[in-house]
Amino acid sequence: MKTILILGAGKSSTYLIDFLADSCEKKSRKLILADLDLSAASAKLKGRPGTHAEQLDSGNPEKRKSLISQADVVVSMLPAFMHPVIAGDCLELGKHFFTASYETDGLRKMKAEIEYKGLFFLNECGLDPGIDHMSAMKIIHEAKLKGEEIVAFKSYCGGLLAPESEDNPWKYKFTWNPRNVVLAGQGTSKYIEKGELKYVPYHQLFRRLETVHFPGLGDFDGYPNRDSLSYRQVYGLENIPTMLRGTLRRAGFCSAWDVFVQLGITDDSFHMELPENTTFRQFLNAFLPWHEQLSVEEKLAQLVPDLDFPTFEKIQWLGFFENRILPKTKGSPAEILQSILEKDWALNPDDNDMIVMQHLFEIKTAQGLKKVTSSLVSFGKDSVYTAMAKTVGLPLAIAVDLFMERKIKLQGLYVPVLPEIYEPILTELEQWGIRFHEETQWT
Repeated sequence: MKTILILGAGKSSTYLIDFLADSCEKKSRKLILADLDLSAASAKLKGRPGTHAEQLDSGNPEKRKSLISQADVVVSMLPAFMHPVIAGDCLELGKHFFTASYETDGLRKMKAEIEYKGLFFLNECGLDPGIDHMSAMKIIHEAKLKGEEIVAFKSYCGGLLAPESEDNPWKYKFTWNPRNVVLAGQGTSKYIEKGELKYVPYHQLFRRLETVHFPGLGDFDGYPNRDSLSYRQVYGLENIPTMLRGTLRRAGFCSAWDVFVQLGITDDSFHMELPENTTFRQFLNAFLPWHEQLSVEEKLAQLVPDLDFPTFEKIQWLGFFENRILPKTKGSPAEILQSILEKDWALNPDDNDMIVMQHLFEIKTAQGLKKVTSSLVSFGKDSVYTAMAKTVGLPLAIAVDLFMERKIKLQGLYVPVLPEIYEPILTELEQWGIRFHEETQWT
């Protein structure tokens, strides 16, 4: 009997757990779900045959390795910084490793030994990264087979609210790790546009926007991800003149978020020690110049001369002009901001989320220039069975299932850009309603 170990039972793991747990009895498998919160892990397994929960502090190497030693395949849904640690354990103990997160330099250093030991390590097999790779590579490989040349590729993805749940001016709530949202984009973004290399520092990021349109849903702000350039090699498009991967937010979100960036409220590099009864208004004022007569609102307007009413309304809605007491007074500005947003941007039980993804290709053909727009829209059921959990968890679960069925027979370190990996996953995802709609224009 083969054993699957899933590490982490957080928000994004719901569909992953259900998919693999539901098949344990039929496929003679055992599933162990390990999490710091044993009761939460047990609740997600729902007593299904062949499954059981374990309590695990992932910082405990003895317990962690003991659980990994019992498994054939390990799926890490832990925070990203833990993946190289888990991968190292799997390499030491001879276990196959799967994750939805980015392949890191730490994992790349293990490549030779992974191959030597005949193991299969698959990273970036979730939503973004994951479904974006697979759906893009399908179009790229089809074009190459026809002898066509891809001259431009832009890909955008966002985890947002379904329209019926957009009940605040930001049209946003947390559907995944709040800390990652607050720190999104920090560093320098790199991409290439019509042969020119572009570098966007963090303080410019939320001003360097492209409008991305989805029929029936309207306009979105697209801003570049941290590193688009490395994916030229991953996608086999080393000489492409335009390559950009980006993130989507509702139109207007980025202008308001940029106010926090410019003020320094998203800074995670220093620690604040504020008095216990500090208010939202005082917290905001701490990042504004001192003035004997001007109010907080006036100082903000003076410091941000292009502050318009929709942006002001978003900041006001969060309570920054009120005398509400901060939920947290010690920590970095980003941590204090996160504590504010975790309350106001929390998903309600009846909220539905939405995943939007769009690939924009320009392809040279014998008939002329072809523009291909490939779009995915996926809606969640509720605050537990979210579109985010579905699109992150299902590709990973399907990959694990295919590997254990010997339908993926690879050895080594991979992301899902090979037909052997992505074709059966995309086919199965369509059965779950995750499918792309393509439109073609000729110029």
